[in-house]
Amino acid sequence: MKLNWNTEALSPGQFKIADYIQKNSQTVLFSTEQEIADALGLSIASVSRFWRTVGFKNIKDFKTKLRSQLDVTPAAKMKNIMDKADASPLPQQFLATSMRHLEETLTHYSADSFEAAVTALTSARRIYIYGPGPSAGLTELLHYRLGRFGLSLHRLDRGGSELFEDLLHLTGEDLVVLFGFVRLLPEAKVIVDHAKETGYRTLLITDRLVADFSDQCDITLFASRGETWEFHSMIAPTFIVENLIVAVGMRNQEDHLHKLNELNQLRKKYAQELPR
Repeated sequence: MKLNWNTEALSPGQFKIADYIQKNSQTVLFSTEQEIADALGLSIASVSRFWRTVGFKNIKDFKTKLRSQLDVTPAAKMKNIMDKADASPLPQQFLATSMRHLEETLTHYSADSFEAAVTALTSARRIYIYGPGPSAGLTELLHYRLGRFGLSLHRLDRGGSELFEDLLHLTGEDLVVLFGFVRLLPEAKVIVDHAKETGYRTLLITDRLVADFSDQCDITLFASRGETWEFHSMIAPTFIVENLIVAVGMRNQEDHLHKLNELNQLRKKYAQELPR
């Protein structure tokens, strides 16, 4: 379910509350203000003030509106109970959590945004990828797989003022893919701001449904990684990246398959010199 938050009026703490509600709307129906506050590490007063900021009298008024838009199923009620039960053994717990992240990602999946992302990737003169820290693996995966299709790619892996050395070469025909989890780093903010002046497009993959940077990029794809206090899984972001790779491959299939066949021929030709 998508709620129309007035993000300009929200404080950082209220962004956390809005994002939590957006991701856990079924659970919020059965939660008290204290439970929401405890889940987010905020004071109950912060949660109480939140409702008026977003246009409701109180939590009861909000739940009335929310209930009218949601189908409260028996499964949702049971899930609320199960979420509060004792944790299962570690492998099963991670499996259940991974499934939850994937389900949440699909719940908020936008076919239009995904198609726009694929079109942007296939039509860009050059694709730049910015994914610092734990996103480095996703950056490498995207760079490695899309490069096989003959697309022109470049990793933006220089931080601080050295980033300008790369930004200097971007044109309005380029695309920058950014991984922005929890918040945008200063370098990412500069990239987004520079895009407005230069005209290149930006594709953001993020785990925030409600954030002050959500509407600053041309295309945004959501991938659940858990709440801020949880272990941040890369299962769902990897799922999104791999789907983008396959979807890009399906565009211009003949050309892309030709490139893969050329790769296979090179492997065979130099198998003795460079064995796999």
